[in-house]
Amino acid sequence: MNQTVLVLDFGGQYKELIARAVRNCGVYSLVKSGRISAAGVREISPIGIILTGGPNSVYKAGAIGIDPEILGLGIPVLGICYGMQLLCHVLGGGVAAAKGGGEYGQTRTQLKSDSPLFSGVKPLIKALMSHADRVERLPEGFVPLGKTALCKFAACADYEKKLYGVQFHPEVELTENGDDIIRNFLYNVCGAAGDYNIDDYVERQIKYVQDRVGDEKVILALSGGVDSSVCAAILARAVGKRLICVFVDHGLMRLDEGDQIENTFSNFDLQFIRVDAKERFLKRLSGVTEPEMKRKIIGEEFIRVFEDEAKKLGAVKFLAQGTIYPDIIESGGEHAATIKSHHNVGGLPKDRLFSEIIEPLSGLFKNEVRAIGSKLGLRDFLVSRQPFPGPGLAIRVMGEVTERKLAVLRLADHIVCEEIKKAGVKSSQYFAVYTDIRTVGVMGDERTYDNLIAVRAVTTSDFMTCDYTPVPHRVLKKISARIVNEVKGVNRVVFDITGKPPATVEWE
Repeated sequence: MNQTVLVLDFGGQYKELIARAVRNCGVYSLVKSGRISAAGVREISPIGIILTGGPNSVYKAGAIGIDPEILGLGIPVLGICYGMQLLCHVLGGGVAAAKGGGEYGQTRTQLKSDSPLFSGVKPLIKALMSHADRVERLPEGFVPLGKTALCKFAACADYEKKLYGVQFHPEVELTENGDDIIRNFLYNVCGAAGDYNIDDYVERQIKYVQDRVGDEKVILALSGGVDSSVCAAILARAVGKRLICVFVDHGLMRLDEGDQIENTFSNFDLQFIRVDAKERFLKRLSGVTEPEMKRKIIGEEFIRVFEDEAKKLGAVKFLAQGTIYPDIIESGGEHAATIKSHHNVGGLPKDRLFSEIIEPLSGLFKNEVRAIGSKLGLRDFLVSRQPFPGPGLAIRVMGEVTERKLAVLRLADHIVCEEIKKAGVKSSQYFAVYTDIRTVGVMGDERTYDNLIAVRAVTTSDFMTCDYTPVPHRVLKKISARIVNEVKGVNRVVFDITGKPPATVEWE
């Protein structure tokens, strides 16, 4: 049995980033609601507890609290952002709205390097802050461990009780030495043995699927992307020939992508079915312009297609999906806000034929999925393939989705991908967006009033945060020239330089 660190969720967007960071340090992590009781914590018997961020103010009515008994169990605790404020509030400290405004974005933060939490960490780092409240008075027994220009208690600790707090987010890429801080908490404070690795996750999921499915068949919603491909590899090990992979060609794929997926998976030792559902998806999307509605329609229609196929195959109650954690967190949860519904999460209808959904990857991030794919022997072109959203080009076409817009976008997107790849630009994901905006131009000495295409390229490891990829101007110039010259109906190209946050990777 692996040692466990318990991550208590108070509604922050980064709870699974914390869980991932813990696992990356060789310690098993488990996410539970912040409303868990002290008895529930004792049952899990963690070596440490991490309190996540959250959108509320700890001093307001209705804010998510914590069972005070948990803080007296003798288990080391690290509070992050809201978690630090909650820790201090419950133990008698003072938390209030920050006078002069909160702190957002990368912030210069001074730390005490002689603390076990910051051992080996630079005394001055850039850390991601995202808070409107702050701790104004520390509880009895606590000492300050860090500060910023606007926050005198950016970190604190009660050494005797092993209670720590940081106002910033060490779990995100935008915080320097963030992984070191979490590792210090695990090994210097909690005394972790480092007895977990990703192989454990795979074996647990295989056993979980076998126990849950028994001798039944499983239909996998196979898109041909990284997530569903790795999901297929795990399920094939778990249920063998009882796995049926169904690829729904919804007419929203990139140029020639449907044929490429069929050619790839038709050679695998599994049952592969391609369903031409283009007409039914475009019919359902006709006249729809609102992004959330698009996603929900696509999610429901996916299920209906799978149901139709299941009926042909006989009674199949298990539907498998390559859902990963960013899909779930952005679709909302018990405490979290809905950023955007993913077709395989927020779009699933309640009145579905399948009684059970199998999601072996739902606790993982993209980098972990790729690592598992490599360990399972998947070919590199599948493992390293850049992500493609389940709703496909529907959420890269602003406004109503039509065949004409899709045709324009496919060609523009093909050019973007071809030129970025040819130039050797290192980017996690890159694509074109049909903005549904028309602009005035001049071509051949004549006035044009044609479409604007946006180019998006981002760099990230987890897709919960990202920076735009600084694509060289010579490459952007080539992309622009080719799109305007080769794609009929386009007279302007722009480059999106917005990070996440405040934007998301996709435009819808």
